[in-house]
Amino acid sequence: MIKTRNQPTGDRNWKWGAAVLSVVVVFPLAALVWIATSPAGDIWGHLITTVLPGSFATTLWLMVGVGVITIVIGVSTAWLVTMCEFPGRRYMDWALLVPLAVPTYIVAFAYVEVFDYTGPLQTWLRWAFGFKNSRDYWFPELRSLGGAIFVMSMVLYPYVYLTTRASFMIQSASLLDVSRTLGATPTSLFFRVALPLSRPAIAIGASLALMECLNDIGAVTFFGVRTLTFSVYDIWLNRSSLAAASQLSLAMLLMVFALLWLERQGRKRQKFHSHGAAKHRMPLRFQLSTRGSVLALVVCLLPILLGFVVPALLLADSASRRLDELFSDAFLSAAGNTLTLAIIASLVTVAVSVVLAYALRLRPGRKLQSAVRLASIGYAIPGTVLAIGILIPLAALDNFIAGQAKVWLGFSTGLLLIGNGTGIVYAYVIRFLAVSYGQIESGLAKISPHLDMAARTLGRTETNTLVQVHLPILKPVLLSALLLTFVDCMKELPATILLRPFNFETLATTVFEAASREAFGEAALPSLAIVLVGLLPVIFLARTSATSFRTKTTKRLAPADPVPTAPAE
Repeated sequence: MIKTRNQPTGDRNWKWGAAVLSVVVVFPLAALVWIATSPAGDIWGHLITTVLPGSFATTLWLMVGVGVITIVIGVSTAWLVTMCEFPGRRYMDWALLVPLAVPTYIVAFAYVEVFDYTGPLQTWLRWAFGFKNSRDYWFPELRSLGGAIFVMSMVLYPYVYLTTRASFMIQSASLLDVSRTLGATPTSLFFRVALPLSRPAIAIGASLALMECLNDIGAVTFFGVRTLTFSVYDIWLNRSSLAAASQLSLAMLLMVFALLWLERQGRKRQKFHSHGAAKHRMPLRFQLSTRGSVLALVVCLLPILLGFVVPALLLADSASRRLDELFSDAFLSAAGNTLTLAIIASLVTVAVSVVLAYALRLRPGRKLQSAVRLASIGYAIPGTVLAIGILIPLAALDNFIAGQAKVWLGFSTGLLLIGNGTGIVYAYVIRFLAVSYGQIESGLAKISPHLDMAARTLGRTETNTLVQVHLPILKPVLLSALLLTFVDCMKELPATILLRPFNFETLATTVFEAASREAFGEAALPSLAIVLVGLLPVIFLARTSATSFRTKTTKRLAPADPVPTAPAE
């Protein structure tokens, strides 16, 4: 971009608009720091000696376990569907993503209901073998740290799978072909060439999975696992110490930032470049033998069954017996609240993302870039932490509005913002801005700057250029960002629980409340509704991510070229 001494007025407006939005998004973090400076009394002595050591150790082991399992499942399945040819590979390619449609707390709830002592599986074992009680036989305890690691891994592995699959797809075909020429077997090719090249992608996917793990409060509650997130929730609501909860929240944020820093440090010097047309060609796939094909199919099917099919069938079976509740006031109210909040929040999030990304395109300065990056870190902030940073300033603003209304109008407006769900929408926008912004920024980057220049030459302003040129081109990107943000808003539980108005339920909070009472039947219908709605954008994402690369590849292959395969050695 050509910089002139006098910056255009339109550029300044977009720049200041983006700066103001960044401040609004980051404000809860500043409020959290301010709350944490207030005295917490003598509660810390009790917490340090009794609560925090166990919570910290549990959180650490949970993240280690989930990280290891998600990496193993995500990387192995990504390698199989990308580099190997076996029956059903094309279906496994997108089906491995469907567990993303199911929130962790719903899968946890379903498994607890089935594998618990009073569940159908253990009941059948006692009936079949004549056992009288639990002392007569051994059965794995699902309400434990191990159970939480298992369930979360089955739901969160697609984060690693998605990023690693993309990395395997864009790796240079010529590099892999040369490795084969030098005698590399499929095993050595994987461990010595492909895996080192994919370490940055694996680190990104694992960090996303671990941030989701740290944010979770529903699953850990069902399993009786006291993590740091649960401790924040407990300290705030049960011990009535907002200052101590804020201070612990800041400690959790430091953990998250340390995780992000380690992820960046781990891939800082790992930059690989491919040259030539071969980088746009799919590498030769290994044709697996019959035994290898069966094994590959089992490896790919197992996480799909455990992460999606089993809990979905359980929910469908239970919900089918309570279809009369589909038109009940409670369900319709919760569904209406969920849809309203998710639609408003997703539209606002996409609009904010467009403003930030377009302003940065117009004025790519270092200060604005830093402000936008800071505004997009909300995905790394656990929902409970975010709720604390939002509630206090929003309540203060509510009280100020109510006081001014009392003075000027003669009546108080009450909790005008918190009472109508504004706090929840605010939390959703901050939390999922990174999801939307990343897609819109990458979409804008693919639009040639020459279009901007041509539009300006024809007398279009910056706003007209965005509306008449960029937005029509970005329609698929905007739809994808809108769908993904919408589903994330529907599934969000921690911030919704803490910021919802009195007597205000969503589908997520209905599931959580029913699970807290061990009422599996009541939670089945809202859980199934969340899962079904969440399936649509996940399948859309899987299809578009695969076809976009295939489209680029076919443009460089001859029309008559078959799909290349290589025999497995």
